[in-house]
This record gives sequence, structure tokens and C-alpha cells, in this order.
Amino acid sequence: MKSLYKIVAVVGLSFLATSCFDKSKPNYQFFPNMYEAVSYETYSEHDVFKGGVEAQMPAKGSVKRGFVPYEIADTPEGYALAKATLKSPLDATMVDEKAGKELYSIYCAVCHGDKGDGKGVLVVKEKFLGVPSYADREITDGSIYHVVTYGLNSMGSHSNQLSQDERWQVADYVLKLKAGL
Repeated sequence: MKSLYKIVAVVGLSFLATSCFDKSKPNYQFFPNMYEAVSYETYSEHDVFKGGVEAQMPAKGSVKRGFVPYEIADTPEGYALAKATLKSPLDATMVDEKAGKELYSIYCAVCHGDKGDGKGVLVVKEKFLGVPSYADREITDGSIYHVVTYGLNSMGSHSNQLSQDERWQVADYVLKLKAGL
């Protein structure tokens, strides 16, 4: 008889436990803000922060630390100005020929060739045509830097891939290749 009472009690309790459970309304949440956080758009207007904006825009005219703005315009006149007046800020101790060669082989040799003769892999496979040899051009370190920064004709800008010092390293290496041709 005692076992019958136990069985009835267990079945009754399980019936009560499942009948009171509602899947659309789960149990209590002790820290509801962890589950249902208030989300904010980064630049949206709201009253959480002073001024109503969570992230502030940088001040006009500000530049990141260590960056020197390149003031010459991306025009034919700017190219001529860079070619005539722009000189490398790297002195002989700062020029790293190995780094220049490595950067050139990564970013430039695929079109301009390892020797600067305009016979890179993409030119040989006729993906790009008309890539000039450095021997055929009057180039200076300023003109190379300007073209690497802004691009010219079908060559795109490499200013996002190469820092300013790296662009000067590439310009120095290109002049060494031109001297070898």
C-alpha cells in the first residue's frame, strides 16, 4: 500500500510540474539585462552619454600620430610637381634595400617584372598590356612615390597597402632597377 501512495505521489507531482510549465513564458530571469540588453547604434542619438552620441568623430584636420599628410594633388600638374621637387626623406642609413626588394616583389613585380623591364607575370600572360619598362621612362624618386600613392593609368593606388616609409623604400629600389637597365 505504501508503494501505491509513493507511485501516486510521484505521478501527481510530475503532472503538476508539467501542467504549470508554459514554453512561451520561461521561468524567472534573475538578471534580465544580460539577456535583453539595450542596444545602441554607434553614432545614433540617445540620452545615455553626454551630448547624446556614444562615439565621437575625430576633430577636423586631425591626423593620426606619426602620419605626415601628402599635400600634392592627384593631377597631371601634381605629378609634374612631385617629379621635379619631391625628394626622399630617407637618408642612406634608413634605406633598406632588402625591404625595398621584398616590397617590390610583392606589389610591383607581378606587372613590372623582377628587373623592371615591364615583363611581369601578368604582362606575359597578357592580362595587362602596355606596362612600361623603367629604362623607357624619365622617373625620379618623387614621381615614383606619387604614382605609388595615387596610381596612374591602369595602375591603382597602393597607399592603403604600403606605409609612407615603405613607398619610399620601393621608390629607392625602383631607381636601382632603372640604373641596372
